Amino acid sequence: MSADEIHPVHDRLLGRAEQEALLGQRGRVAWLYGLSGSGKSTIAAAAQRSLYEEGRLVQVLDGDNIRAGLNRNLGFSEEDRRENLRRIAEVARLFVDTGTVVLASFISPLREFRARAREIVGAEDFLEVYVRASFAECARRDVKGIYGRAAAGEVARFSGKDSAFEEPENPDLLLDTEQETVEESVARLLAVLRGWIRP
Repeated sequence: MSADEIHPVHDRLLGRAEQEALLGQRGRVAWLYGLSGSGKSTIAAAAQRSLYEEGRLVQVLDGDNIRAGLNRNLGFSEEDRRENLRRIAEVARLFVDTGTVVLASFISPLREFRARAREIVGAEDFLEVYVRASFAECARRDVKGIYGRAAAGEVARFSGKDSAFEEPENPDLLLDTEQETVEESVARLLAVLRGWIRP
């Protein structure tokens, strides 16, 4: 099947405005990224629970969860990482169109990957959140045991070690988990999100 044989049916479906009106919120994406162990998933889960308790519909898209299902056919080459994040951004955009708030939690090591995700979602709906912790601190935490395995040479193309992780130049929000507690990071994220998702 060629591209000219694909006929999307958007004109027959409910629009985003109707979905957002039903939920009483704006669909948005907060894209949390940083090294493995920096605190992305912990912050996303806590923020989701807080927003849920306030009556908000929030979907968390998490790296390990996505790779266990939707993207289980992808590895960790640069091309596979690019495709992994492209698919995730497309899924996030689908959720936004239903008025859902999305908290995406992925390493997203290269600036080009993050820029592409913003482009797919749409800049007006995309909040770039850098969850910063140094490689040394993440290795000290080693919450999944992966840094020990990487040090032993058991993990190839490990972000921050033998695969590049590019620091952002100007993220929309910086959460430094070496300098603040999880609770402080979550509170700062929520302070931005609450106003941003209001209809």
